[in-house]
Amino acid sequence: MYKRQLKEYFEKNPGRLIHKWTHYFEIYERHLAKYRNREVHMLEIGVFHGGSVQMWKHYFGPQAHIYGVDIAQRAKSLEEDRVKIFVGDQSDPEFLASLRREIPRVDILLDDGGHTMEQQIVTFLQLYHHIAEDGIYLCEDLHTSYWPQFGGGVRKPDTFIEFSKQLIDQLTAWHTRNPEDYGVDDFTMSAHSMHFYDSMLVIEKRRMEPPVDRKTGKPSF
Repeated sequence: MYKRQLKEYFEKNPGRLIHKWTHYFEIYERHLAKYRNREVHMLEIGVFHGGSVQMWKHYFGPQAHIYGVDIAQRAKSLEEDRVKIFVGDQSDPEFLASLRREIPRVDILLDDGGHTMEQQIVTFLQLYHHIAEDGIYLCEDLHTSYWPQFGGGVRKPDTFIEFSKQLIDQLTAWHTRNPEDYGVDDFTMSAHSMHFYDSMLVIEKRRMEPPVDRKTGKPSF
């Protein structure tokens, strides 16, 4: 049974508006609970009314530093103690490059922004390596990969879902038999695991070494 601190906060929400699919809370608790009550730097793309940044600050505790990004200028007014908001377009590589210069490497990156294919892919390409070596990347609302109004479509080649399927190849690239087609890259060496859920991808980072195949014990025959 997963812990329910986040869901309980959401249900009793004492702060600003939060909009979440309720099955996300179990996923958050599974992957993010280890960061509670320690110094943590979190970047959330998509501030909306500011309720979720307040939730994260409460959840992680007094050593948490929360950074938010939103395309709407009004989001800047939602800053508070240990919450800093940046206004810009997450599909703009120059803006994201400036963001990398402004904030330290983050332990957690949560993409809950505009949910278009370009926004999700550009954000991943520009910010994945700004996540700490043992950090967590989450991208929400992946169902938009199937919605035409967001640039999606079932098995449409340029959706974020199809982009992330290629990352599975890179996760296991240690075992390639076709090095002329693909091989070990920075993602292979930095991603420990990929977790797909309904509408969410979570990548847990860890500095990886080539896998080792061993045998122990005596043969049976």
